[in-house]
Amino acid sequence: MSATSHRRIVIGDVHGHYKGLMTLLEAIAPTSDDQIYFLGDLIDRGPQSSQVVNFVKDNHYRCVLGNHEQMLLNILTNGHIPTPTMQAWLYSGGQATVASYQQATIPPDHVEWFKALPTYIDLGDVWLTHAGVDPTMPLVEQTAEQLCWVRDKFHSIDKPYFPDKLMIVGHTITFTLPGVSPGKLAQGHGWLDIDTGAYHTRSGWLTGLDVTNWLVYQVNVFKPSVRTLSLEEAVTTIEPARVMVSGGKGR
Repeated sequence: MSATSHRRIVIGDVHGHYKGLMTLLEAIAPTSDDQIYFLGDLIDRGPQSSQVVNFVKDNHYRCVLGNHEQMLLNILTNGHIPTPTMQAWLYSGGQATVASYQQATIPPDHVEWFKALPTYIDLGDVWLTHAGVDPTMPLVEQTAEQLCWVRDKFHSIDKPYFPDKLMIVGHTITFTLPGVSPGKLAQGHGWLDIDTGAYHTRSGWLTGLDVTNWLVYQVNVFKPSVRTLSLEEAVTTIEPARVMVSGGKGR
């Protein structure tokens, strides 16, 4: 398979797996001409969230806000946090994030960087957001509540939300969608989900998608396995009428 230079690479939910991310980027071998984008959820669950954030931030890679970054911001920026809210974040992987920072303190520059993350990135023919959109709402009315959290309502759309853009998302582990095996990407009407569940023991696959050449790069964070596939080889098509997320990623 030949590859075109000046690639656009989109990377799915890393969830604190810094070593896996480094292995993935070694396989992708980006040059200074390539553009790299992250779909959010850099943090939580995995052991090295702080290192992932440092890497993405220091290299000035573009990244959208994920629901896990939003949960963290809610904890850090609200004066009084109800105990259930704090417990929900810690249960959803926040404890691992805290442990990855020295003295369990998240530095102000990381907090400010999280605050500045956009909820979507429009690349013209490709539109990046963490979770998807509420198909019943115009874009101007969609907030982080929709763009970072939506699931079934988005995956069950029967026509593309954008007539001229492919929406690439993460958030929902693909094997929780009907008929999708661990490690496979999932596609529906106008969308492509590349969160292959890096943190989840049923999968372990972290995915990077070259949208210039439609190549899929994957590394398994639990075992020494790296592979490169065509998009056609890597994807499963979802029938909207069958969509109901089966579990595997509650938050």
